[in-house]
Amino acid sequence: MKRIYGTRPVIEAIEAGKNIEKIFLKKGMQGPQFRDLFSMIRREGIPFQFVPPEKLNRLYSGKHQGVIALLSVVEYQHIETILPGLFEKGEVPFIMVLDRITDVRNMGAIARSAEAAGCHALVVPGKNAAMMNEEAVKTSAGALMHLPLCRTGNLPETILFLKNSGLTIVAGTEKGTEKFYEPDMTGPLALILGSEEKGIDPQILKISDHLVTIPMLGKVESLNVSVAAGILMYEVVKQRMNG
Repeated sequence: MKRIYGTRPVIEAIEAGKNIEKIFLKKGMQGPQFRDLFSMIRREGIPFQFVPPEKLNRLYSGKHQGVIALLSVVEYQHIETILPGLFEKGEVPFIMVLDRITDVRNMGAIARSAEAAGCHALVVPGKNAAMMNEEAVKTSAGALMHLPLCRTGNLPETILFLKNSGLTIVAGTEKGTEKFYEPDMTGPLALILGSEEKGIDPQILKISDHLVTIPMLGKVESLNVSVAAGILMYEVVKQRMNG
């Protein structure tokens, strides 16, 4: 993953519209130039983390001025731009939303299934999400280079946007009250999955139209999230092909 070092070069990269995966900042940084940079980071919704100098030195042994940016290997887009275009083309939107999934391999595997199932976009939060690095692209079998990827600084707000745009919000969760095949998913749809550890944010569950679960008939209590994602996505495919 390509890196940019130093406050001014990172500011220039943001101004140039570079796709930045994450920015590491030295703890305790101050000064007007840093305040300008931090204001830009917050405004653009770029993931960031304050870290001790030792971590920055491990990332780069030269002069980094306390700022290191990792450039993304994929291009981020805006769901607010993609969705109207789908309606204009007469397509039925199918959006995949991933909440707090931090494992790179799971992210890549889900992207691979999503692209194969005809998803129009993958939406992820700016924080608590797997890095879209070379390993993610490799695990996705290249799907991340074809499937539009959207990053948002406020996932609940983005889901409300999707809901207000006419999409049915279906959340896959162990707290589900419906079997995964019961809701009608032939219309405009946003399908949400969360991490195996934390699940989906309760705030998001509250605004979802359907909470669905996959029946577990054996002794294991849950499925790997990428497997669950594949089951749910292909239920959408089945309904739409039979509809």
